Amino acid sequence: MQKQEQVISDFTAASSDKDVAMRRIVAASAIGTTIEWYDFLIYSTAASLVLNKIFFPTYDPLTGKLLSIATIGVGFFVRPLGAIILSHFGDRMGRKSMLVLTLVGMGVGTMLIGLLPTYATIGVAAPILLVACRLVQGIAVGGEWGGAVLMVIEHSPPLRRGFYGSVVQIGFPLGMAIGTASFFALGRLDDAQFTNWGWRLPFLASAVLVIVGTFIRLRVEETPDFKRNVREGKIVRFPVLDTILRHPKDLCIGLGARITEVSWIYVITIFGLSYAVTNMALSRTLVLGAIALGAAVELITIPLCGALSDRIGRRSVYLLGCLAAIALSFPIFWAIETRDPLTVVLGFVIGMSLGHGIMYGVQASFLSEMFPSNLRYSGASLGYQLAAPIGGGLVPVIAAAIVGRNHGATWPVSILMIALALVTVVAVLYAKETAPAMAHIRARTSN
Repeated sequence: MQKQEQVISDFTAASSDKDVAMRRIVAASAIGTTIEWYDFLIYSTAASLVLNKIFFPTYDPLTGKLLSIATIGVGFFVRPLGAIILSHFGDRMGRKSMLVLTLVGMGVGTMLIGLLPTYATIGVAAPILLVACRLVQGIAVGGEWGGAVLMVIEHSPPLRRGFYGSVVQIGFPLGMAIGTASFFALGRLDDAQFTNWGWRLPFLASAVLVIVGTFIRLRVEETPDFKRNVREGKIVRFPVLDTILRHPKDLCIGLGARITEVSWIYVITIFGLSYAVTNMALSRTLVLGAIALGAAVELITIPLCGALSDRIGRRSVYLLGCLAAIALSFPIFWAIETRDPLTVVLGFVIGMSLGHGIMYGVQASFLSEMFPSNLRYSGASLGYQLAAPIGGGLVPVIAAAIVGRNHGATWPVSILMIALALVTVVAVLYAKETAPAMAHIRARTSN
């Protein structure tokens, strides 16, 4: 009897230790990802509000705004490059080292933006340096997502990967909420103060966050899957090349699955912010507050949808997100055009939490489960980041150009978003179901 009690006690203690370790790993990945997305996304807010005035002041307002928003795209266009470089080493040297490297690189790029002299001070060198800093940010975030997700997914119990992976994903809306709130807090400054020095404060604050995040990430252990690959000699020499040659279909599915999610969130938060403030003459404070609230609500929808995908499958939840994006493509702009504060806030909140949050909650598990563990960093990162230049870089610029050339009409932007959502529907329908619970059900049914 005593021996049985001791076995139960040891099992309980081991389970408790595993739970504590899992919570620490999830927290480390989520906190670090939050900091990285805070750094990356505050640039988008600044570009929509002020950077066109101080870095591109010699052009007409529309051209200056397009150039400013285009510098957002620079960060997106180098994200695949960051994924290629850093995922190569992530599959060969481990997830942990890349997580620390990307966090430090992002922090340096962000702080330098906060210290840059403007066009009035150094002329054309100012936008050139701005673009250089944005390149550093893009490379860093290009390699960060895969490492952060795999650090959690590869430690997780198979039947809970959807939930645990989605907890890492909340780093995006949390980073957005903190970044947007930081600009929201600057709403007390007048335009001159905000333009002269206020916009720099969120960038400079990144220094403290990066130090904290680096300390936390240094304390986590390497993943069991990577350790096993090392023990069994499964590390390949060129993982990115192997992934492209052996898994081209899955890479295309990852690109197609991601294109709607990434386009949707940046059309709302970059183009939508600019459109609401510039075209609809809504207050900057109101719109930033709406975006921050929408991001806060995503802290609920993202893990909820991740957990749901463990039960009913990744594809079903992802398709639900596509349908939400299609259904909301017109109403989100109708809400902004009412100029009614409550309606505007609801438009942003519902658009972000449903049109984006549902799909984003499933991505971590869905994309990473498509690839074998020795190519997983490369496969998941490439599938995720290849959509960034199109969805995050081109689509907001195209949306701004369309509205600028069509006298403020937003219906072509809504049609564009519906077309992208249909591409995602096709991609997801071609994908295999990767949730272990659904695979077990299928196997039991076939027998």
